[in-house]
Formats: sequence, C-alpha cells, structure tokens
Amino acid sequence: MSTAEYVDVLIVGAGLSGIGAACFLRQRCPERSFAVLEGRERMGGTWDLFRYPGIRSDSDMFTLGYAFKPWTNPKSIADGADILSYIKETSAEYGIDEHIRYSQRVKSANWDSASSRWVVQVEQGDGELREMHCNFLYSCTGYYSYDNPYTPEFAGTDQYQGQLFHAQHWPEGLDYKGKKVVVVGSGATAVTVVPEVAQEAAHTVMLQRSPTYMANVPAKDEMAIRLRKWLPERWVYHLTRWKKVSFQLFFFNLARKRPQMVKRVLLGGLREELGPDYDIRTHFTPRYNPWDERLCAVPDGDMFEAIRDERVEVVTDHIDHFTDSGVVLKSGRELPADIVVLATGLNLLFMGGIDLSVDGEAVDPSRHYVYRGMMLSDVPNLAQAFGYTNSSWTLKADLTAAYVCRLLNHMREAGKSVVTPVVGPDGVEDVPMLDFTSGYVQRSVQDFPKQGAQRPWRVYQNYFKDLFSLRFSSLKDTALKYR
Repeated sequence: MSTAEYVDVLIVGAGLSGIGAACFLRQRCPERSFAVLEGRERMGGTWDLFRYPGIRSDSDMFTLGYAFKPWTNPKSIADGADILSYIKETSAEYGIDEHIRYSQRVKSANWDSASSRWVVQVEQGDGELREMHCNFLYSCTGYYSYDNPYTPEFAGTDQYQGQLFHAQHWPEGLDYKGKKVVVVGSGATAVTVVPEVAQEAAHTVMLQRSPTYMANVPAKDEMAIRLRKWLPERWVYHLTRWKKVSFQLFFFNLARKRPQMVKRVLLGGLREELGPDYDIRTHFTPRYNPWDERLCAVPDGDMFEAIRDERVEVVTDHIDHFTDSGVVLKSGRELPADIVVLATGLNLLFMGGIDLSVDGEAVDPSRHYVYRGMMLSDVPNLAQAFGYTNSSWTLKADLTAAYVCRLLNHMREAGKSVVTPVVGPDGVEDVPMLDFTSGYVQRSVQDFPKQGAQRPWRVYQNYFKDLFSLRFSSLKDTALKYR
C-alpha cells in the first residue's frame, strides 16, 4: 500500500463539475492535497465530447456558470465552444491544470477501514492499471455514459445505404450540404441539431414518436446587457443569476401546481410562432404535463423559424423499418434520407460506472440512500456532484462543492478523518432519487440510490432550500458519524 501515490482528495472527472470542485477545494481547503483524474484526453466533459452542429447549453449561462466566476459573454444561451473556453479559462485562472491527469479512467474504489483510505484502481491510456490512495473520493463524472448513448434497435438498418449514427458520436467533417437528413428524436439534442443542419441540407425532418414542450427564449439577456453599462461585471452576473434562478423555480412550481394553465401558455406561444394553421395538437402537444419532463429551450426561436421557412418538417410517427434509401414509418409513409441522425437520448450511469466497495464488500448504489443529494449511506468519505433536473446542473454542483469543503474543514478542526452518513434506527421512507418521467430516467432509475421522504435524505429540486440547508446546516448532524 505504501508505494501507491496518495492525495487527500481525489476528484474524478474534469468537466464542468470537476473543475468547479477543484476550484472550491483550492480556495477553501488550501492545505489539502488533491488530484483530478480524467478518463478522456481533454478537459470539458460534455462540452468537449459533443461535437454535433450547433451544440449549445440548454439553460442560461448565468446559472450554468460558476458562482465564483462571472459569465461575461453576451450570449446567455451559449455555444458549446464558448462554454468549453470558459471551463478552460477557469481551470487556468485557479491553477487547476497542474493537478489534472488525463487518460486516467477510474475502474474501482475500495474503502479500507484499517487505513482510512480509498484504494483506487486507475486504468491508464495504455491499458495498464495503477493504484492511487486518497482519504476522500469526490465523483464529478456526470450522470450518463460517454461511451454508450441510448440507441434503439430498428429493423432493416443493415440494408440502409446512407449514413446512420448517434448524435453523441457525430462524425468529424460530416458533409450534409444538399443532403436529405432525418433526425430521430425531439429532445434538446434534436432541437439543437435540426435548425443548424437545415441551413445547408436540402431538406431536414425531425422525426419524433411524441412531442416535447418547447419555448422560445432569448439567446441574450437584455437586462444584463443594459446593466453592464452601469455596474461592475460581478454585480451584473449575480443580479442576473438571482433573477434567473427565481424565475426558473417560480415557473417549475407553477407548472406543478397549475399544469393546465402553464400548458395553455406554452401552446399559445407555439401558435404565435407557427401560425393558426399549423397542427400544434399532433406535433407540439405532449401527453404529459409541463416539467414532468425537461422543457426544451429554443434560442431566438431558430427551430420555429426553420419550420416556417419550410426548411424543416416535423413528423410524428413511429419507425417501422429502414430501407436502402430511407425510413418507412408505421403509417406507411417513407422518408428518403441520405443521413439519419439518432438523437434518441442517453444512458444514465451512476458515478461513471465505478465499482465501489467497502472493506471488499461490493456497494450496490440502489440499496443505499443519498445524504443531502451528495453522499451515500454507510459509505465513508465519498461525495458526488449531481445537479438539478429542473434547473442548471452547476447550481447544485457549486453548493455540493462548498459543502464538501466545509465538511473537510470541520473534520480537520475536530481531529476526525472519517465521516459516514448513517440512517437512524427508525429508517426512512423510500422515494426514487429521480422523479422525471423522461425515458432516459425511467430506463435507469432503478440503478441509482434512493432518497428518503424527509431531511437529510430528501433530494430537493429547489436551489433556495439547498442554499440554506447546505450552507448553514449543522455539521454535527446525528446522521453523520465521525471517526
């Protein structure tokens, strides 16, 4: 054991969450040694992985950005390249670059009680395994599989002569100019890809099994632009951030309490965008209530403009089979296609698929409860960054990082090296950790930890509740056992 490299805190993942966690650690726990392990060859996570045309944020950057680093770009719905530059700039500014190890994929981690350390097996770029030790393991791996997106099986794909691929694996240099393109899906990826491809393609079809709620949102925040003339950048950032968070939470709660009213508002906006003769009922009226699944933002209405200009056609139907030249639908209609893009969603993956164990006994996450949305019951010195389903991911990731730093400092001051969340003798009522009805959630929710019906085992989708809970809650919580 003694020959393995040791750090106090090992962060897994160098995406938006991992870089943010490292920045918090650098600022608030300067005496702690740490390293960031990234399985890929570059930092950025999602914003480096996805290379499809038009890749952009699906929420505003005043809330997707870090609490400690203002977003200064005029666009609030930002392009993927700008987000990646922001992450890289943050990493360099806070001196995180020197702590990142690339092509280092964490395969397993075993907590050794005798030494109060995690023994971590890391696969290097050449396939060799090496061992690292740490006192605290912090997973910032995101929530989905980078290698295996959700790809349904369709009859006849083996005879299709065109190009067929998942948007997550977009081919470099793909030429779609003058081509007939079918994009299968109706979520955030499809809504991003379709209007971008339609600028050059001969014809673009968004083929969906069922509609998604969509809303036209401005790509720039005019209030922020005006305030920048009078106030310091940091003030503008935080004022706009609070405005955005407040509206997001208000709209989400309104959708839950008065779904039919919110539905009428959203569909009314679509009728204004697409005109009275467009078949809103078939193509843009979901079977579920608003915010039962994530709402799709359409920056400056680019998707609706492409539909009005007849560069994009929305087709609501099921795929029956592929032919050598396109797709045949259940209705019998055939869509000719030179290129078929599957924007069919993600496969969720808890903590990047790391095999966890405690003293050699495997940890099945689904049999554990999640403490304050970040730690697992009965698993020592482990935290994970997991964002909101109804708002920007980074809002919760920032709060989690700040709490972890507060916890580490409390342990140092108290002379403790181990902390373990423990459910009390009365137990807690089980509740699924994710309450969305989206297909990608329902396919994998059984593999994720449970939440409880009450604090501190309840995962609130509410930034204000979490802000006060995680910033001011007592670290002498009876659910936390120190050693």
